[in-house]
Amino acid sequence: MKNPIKFSFKTEIWPFIILLIAVYLSLWSYQRLPTKVITHWNLVGKADGWSSREFLVVFFPALTIAMYLIFNIFPRFDPKSERYQEFADVYLIIRAVVLMVLLIAFAISIFINLGYKIEIGTILTAAISIMIIIIGNYLGKVKPNWLIGIRTPWSLSSENVWNKTHRLGSRLLVIVGICALFTVWLKPVAALIIFVGGVAGSSLCVFIYSYFLYKSEKNGSNIED
Repeated sequence: MKNPIKFSFKTEIWPFIILLIAVYLSLWSYQRLPTKVITHWNLVGKADGWSSREFLVVFFPALTIAMYLIFNIFPRFDPKSERYQEFADVYLIIRAVVLMVLLIAFAISIFINLGYKIEIGTILTAAISIMIIIIGNYLGKVKPNWLIGIRTPWSLSSENVWNKTHRLGSRLLVIVGICALFTVWLKPVAALIIFVGGVAGSSLCVFIYSYFLYKSEKNGSNIED
């Protein structure tokens, strides 16, 4: 089955660099890490979960590679595979941003376990917030598919509903991302409440909006953006 995304050296160079860095970090750090490493932190940034160094140096690179393969292979099997050509550039940007955040999380875990003083909550919050802002900025250009986007029963049933739902979702994601970015100066619990509340609230808004768009379309009326 032909892949609807046209991959080339230009499209794959940055993902390959990210994967190579992840593998290099794994190989470089293995002998330097203690046999028991921190793999989980609580809301205030205190370590509360440990694993073997083997798990740490294998899990994150494997997860990053798996995500890369999912992004590359899934479009072949998507029932709406032909639509990917319409937002291929956006799709590749989202792929790169997701892989970069995974690499940042892995690097932070490595260097903290090597003894470096790093504010894991601040850096990860900033990285995830920037990822949300970038994805939100491009979300409105995503066309109907089964991998990424706001896939409600109603948005998948109507392209008009899909487009309007994603335009609203795009705006809300950017707002949530900007708000989350400013929470890096707050206490972790407060930051988490704002982040989770923003994501949950925006998700509920687009879910309800999508439903009413669909019902309105079925009734022959129209809801403006």
